[in-house]
Amino acid sequence: MLTLLRQPRWLGYVALATIFAIACCLFGVWQWNRREEALAAIERLESNYDRSPAAIAEVMPDPATFDPAKQWTPVVLEGEYLLDEQVLLRGRWRGGEVGFDVIAPFRTTEGAVFVVDRGWIDQASGAERPVTDPETPAGPTTVVARLRPNEGDIPGRGAPAGQIASVNLPALAEGIDGETYVGAYGLLVSEDGAAPADVAIATRPVLDEGPHLSYTLQWFVFALFGYAAVAWGMREELRGDAPPPRPKRERRSDADVEDDILDRA
Repeated sequence: MLTLLRQPRWLGYVALATIFAIACCLFGVWQWNRREEALAAIERLESNYDRSPAAIAEVMPDPATFDPAKQWTPVVLEGEYLLDEQVLLRGRWRGGEVGFDVIAPFRTTEGAVFVVDRGWIDQASGAERPVTDPETPAGPTTVVARLRPNEGDIPGRGAPAGQIASVNLPALAEGIDGETYVGAYGLLVSEDGAAPADVAIATRPVLDEGPHLSYTLQWFVFALFGYAAVAWGMREELRGDAPPPRPKRERRSDADVEDDILDRA
């Protein structure tokens, strides 16, 4: 095989196998990183979801930034909803049905505004409106919500007046007077100690790590296939170039020799 490796043709095959192996390893590392991200998301959910609610100012001292490790952490807010600033988040699915999430800014007693996703409401058949109007409470209210990061903008998606396509907190803050939390918003848990009756609040998500580990192993195994193919090809070429085997001399007994002599006589 060392003789073949000196030939440009086989050196090219080895180079192609190396490029293929590098690509496979990169895909393997990518799948491994995705698994790590999924495990981190599961860990955040398990660690934070059932915590006792803490004051929003304690969990998010800076309204402009958000620590991803605090996702799903329950926070308690006291103040009142800004009913005139309420909008509908379109295109949200629940149980196989499409509807709206009710997005209601909430001004805390400290003066800052925190955006609350109150929950899902069904869409009327053939209409761009919900089946019923949300009954967001007016006046002083105590809200418990779980933190979620800003969704940002979704390119190419729009919405009519009074509706939005995603929870883009900086965009929402532009129409609200006063300081607004733009690092995170909240999924409603309760209002004044009870779940609302006009919307369906978010349920606990079911997360799993997915098939990323098996995909990682597969890509690393694929990385060896290129070299295996080159080795097989070299072996076949060496077998084709090898001289034919010498015929094996047959050992003859004395009786066979005597029979040959008598036959010639």
